[in-house]
Amino acid sequence: MKINRATYEEWAARASKELGNKPLDGLMQDYGGLSVKPAYFAGDLPEEAAGETPGVAPFTRGVRATMYANRPWTIRQYAGFATARESNDFYRRNLAAGQKGVSVAFDLATHRGYDSDHPRVVGDVGKAGVAIDSIEDMKVLFEGIPLDQMSVSMTMNGAVIPVMAMFIAAGEEQGVPVEKLSGTIQNDILKEFMVRNTYIYPPEPSMRIVGDIIAYTADHMPKFNSISISGYHMHEAGATAVQELAFTLADGMEYVRAAMRQGLDVDRFAGRLSFFFGIGMNFFVEVAKLRAARQLWAGIMKDFGAKDPRSMMMRTHCQTSGVSLTEQDPTNNVVRTAYEALASVLGGTQSLHTNSFDEAIALPTDFSARIARNTQLILQHETRVTDVVDPLGGSYYVEALTSQLVAEAGALIQEMEEAGGMTMAVQQGIPKERIEEAAALRQTRVDRGEDVIVGVNRYRVEEAEHVDARQIDNMKVREEQIAQLKRIRETRDQARVDSALAALTECAAMDEGNLLAAAVEAAKARATLGEISDAMEQVFSRYSGVTRVISGIYDKAYEADPEYKALGARIADYASKHGRAPSIFIAKMGQDGHDRGAKVIATAFADMGFTVHFGALFETAEEVAKHVEEMGVDAVGVSSLAAGHKTLVPELIGLMKAKGLEDVPVIVGGVIPEADYAFLHEAGVAEIFGPGTNVLEAAFQVLDRIEGRLSNR
Repeated sequence: MKINRATYEEWAARASKELGNKPLDGLMQDYGGLSVKPAYFAGDLPEEAAGETPGVAPFTRGVRATMYANRPWTIRQYAGFATARESNDFYRRNLAAGQKGVSVAFDLATHRGYDSDHPRVVGDVGKAGVAIDSIEDMKVLFEGIPLDQMSVSMTMNGAVIPVMAMFIAAGEEQGVPVEKLSGTIQNDILKEFMVRNTYIYPPEPSMRIVGDIIAYTADHMPKFNSISISGYHMHEAGATAVQELAFTLADGMEYVRAAMRQGLDVDRFAGRLSFFFGIGMNFFVEVAKLRAARQLWAGIMKDFGAKDPRSMMMRTHCQTSGVSLTEQDPTNNVVRTAYEALASVLGGTQSLHTNSFDEAIALPTDFSARIARNTQLILQHETRVTDVVDPLGGSYYVEALTSQLVAEAGALIQEMEEAGGMTMAVQQGIPKERIEEAAALRQTRVDRGEDVIVGVNRYRVEEAEHVDARQIDNMKVREEQIAQLKRIRETRDQARVDSALAALTECAAMDEGNLLAAAVEAAKARATLGEISDAMEQVFSRYSGVTRVISGIYDKAYEADPEYKALGARIADYASKHGRAPSIFIAKMGQDGHDRGAKVIATAFADMGFTVHFGALFETAEEVAKHVEEMGVDAVGVSSLAAGHKTLVPELIGLMKAKGLEDVPVIVGGVIPEADYAFLHEAGVAEIFGPGTNVLEAAFQVLDRIEGRLSNR
């Protein structure tokens, strides 16, 4: 029976009565800018939905007519740690077990353009990815992996020029010419300025780098995707679905313009662009997000003058959400990842990475990585979801969500265009501020129990289960990398290196020629990653972002909460007794640029009444200790997401003791294996807060420590 308006009104009246005569409009839930009704009918379907065909522009229903019935999505697990040798062994084991592509995670020293012997990266080498200092490391990384047959994805943005140069040169030295290399380089620098922060150079020269890579690959690498425009890191930083969709596609528009400024016709390069989205736990919204993305991108590229249907076709890689993983009751993450993977597939992704259940604790073990990989294999071979194209197509709810996402994201894209495009919007901090507000709002809902997280704010287990975590001996890895660097510098032709680096600097200064082409010659000469980065830094300079902390989010969310009022009263009492509010310095040490957690804490604590000082990104322990001494703060909060805590935190505590600040409590938060808690406490850490910690409860504990410190004096 077809549902008409009268039938809908009859249903609505009955439903309202069942709900105690509450208006149905009051049941509509806010989904980060999307209004979701309690039921959908045929009248909610957009007119165009019925006529759309898979494999035909605007590709809402999928990029290929047969989708997975002809070929399933690519299983591409993102991994990298310690040395190139250890990562290579891990890749080869996974490939033998059914993985279909290699996706490389680089350590933060590499991302930020530093060699492993640089003094600023002592705690970062090999910890959150693999350390790559030279072409020799790159050759070992892919040893035994046929680069003319295997697709390689590399998540790299800041140091994209030396990494791509070393990949190309390593391929040639292994007998694979550049034109046969296939895969994807992320090369998405705008989102780094918004959320991830592993940038090196300012926005304008960074955009030149993007354009040079697109031009080089268009000329020499027909099988290689020159850019993967990433919404994933926006998702992880707290962006709503609308924000992730709009800002990602707006970034894509800037990259298209950058390529066209290189003189490239849009149809010559557009088919090699790809996109990367995060997939969270709002199942149907995530399905609709991918469908809406394809529809929007097809229209955008048509407006750019694309005529080839492949130029209008959005290819996507997806990764299940890292921020949805919990340290508490971590085996629940297996279930979360499976649902997110299913949403990716029903949304029509071309490749997929599934997170391991222990990634809120540490880097994945072989055991957890096998579960993550098998999640995809089970989806492909046992669930039969590959049999039918776009199985949710025609769903009243999914089609209505898709249409609403297109409209809302389209409006936000237009707003960014009116701000001068995404490069200008990023420089003004507009997207960053919007995402940080969304993240803080989300955290208040979790803290208050309005958004239920099983095992975190409801259905908690009495006793936490033990989970084996992968441990990386950071100092051992760094020593190995430094020894390798020493060998390279002693055996290379230094005159050839100097000449190649000088040519690269000249290319940067002249604003002509291709930076990647010049860097390939430097990589072949055995110039290191840091040296290649420095050669461009001489011209471009190194960028330092401006840290802003938003306010008012927690005050509004908690205005009637008795515990929040009690904390405010304690802080006011403290201020009355001591003539000032309690103060905390929040530090980000090392090269980890993920600052969502630190920003949420800064926002919340400032709203609660603390005086909050937020340090610059990428500081050393020595710089943080100096700030603590000069500011005279009552506590130090260290945010750690990249496993540098065992090196950097003890160093900070030692430096503070040397300055007579041993009574200032040091609080550590972030992704920290429980096995490391005893080590940190022994080193002098006062409190440790893992992912999922209730911010209000943390504030009470920090205030207890501050008041205890003063009473013990």
